[in-house]
Amino acid sequence: MTAPPIAAPTDVRRRRRPSFRGWQFVGPFMLVFALVFLAPIAYSIYLSLYRNRLVGGNSFVGLDNYQQVLDDPNFWSSVGRVSLFLIVQVPIMLFLALLIALAIDSGRLYGAGFFRVTVFLPYAVPAVVAALMWGFIYGSQFGLIGSINDALNVTLPDPLKPSLILASIGNIVTWEFVGYNMLIFYSALKVVPKSLYESAEIDGAGQYRTIWSIKLPAIRGALVIATIFSIIGSFQLFNEPAILRASAPNAITTYFTPNFYAYSLTFSGQQFNYSAAVAVVMAVITMIVAYVVQLRGTRDL
Repeated sequence: MTAPPIAAPTDVRRRRRPSFRGWQFVGPFMLVFALVFLAPIAYSIYLSLYRNRLVGGNSFVGLDNYQQVLDDPNFWSSVGRVSLFLIVQVPIMLFLALLIALAIDSGRLYGAGFFRVTVFLPYAVPAVVAALMWGFIYGSQFGLIGSINDALNVTLPDPLKPSLILASIGNIVTWEFVGYNMLIFYSALKVVPKSLYESAEIDGAGQYRTIWSIKLPAIRGALVIATIFSIIGSFQLFNEPAILRASAPNAITTYFTPNFYAYSLTFSGQQFNYSAAVAVVMAVITMIVAYVVQLRGTRDL
């Protein structure tokens, strides 16, 4: 005699109804995200496919604006300038941030809490205010450089001349963001298991060996994230050139950086469609570079 079949639990037999409770939580965020992020991107792409002509008005031109961007020497000059800025400034900034984070984490730095806050404080200064402040410091006629020249009867190099302007902007950006990146590295160091340090001490590893073999590999993810953020920030360089241009009109052109070029095309040249194409192309370049860095940096993690 066979046993009767076991009845399936009621909750399994019952047909599940779709629940939208999760969307009730994320719905407000998704709405704001669509309005302030997705909609501007879609509108920029839409604008880049049109061109405002003297005869005929706004007409569809397809990819003609993108072809013009790829053939534009001013655009590639601005891309080359921010690429040079990225290659030089980002490693220096991240190295300083990592060095400070390691010093604070070592436990041998006197007043580490005060030092940490002091280094991070410039990040709390708005970028526009920081650019104005450093623009005054750089002034050879009215600023700190000019005052030093007058007091010591010397002639210091003008930081706002064309050959030094990129380095001067790099100094401002480094001053602003060393503390921000330091905090990323320091936070990553604080979650490294103490047992690893104890094992290294038992094995006789010194301070430098511990840094190289334990701390740096442990915060590799944080290093990659900080590098990606810095790359994106370098390609989006705008505030500092825009503010300093009033003090250095001969050094900072309207195509000094891609973002400043797009801004100038829009508000000075009234070329909205071409400016949108420049922005879209630059966004694609930034995305590709950031993805390559992320792919190589997270390999074998």
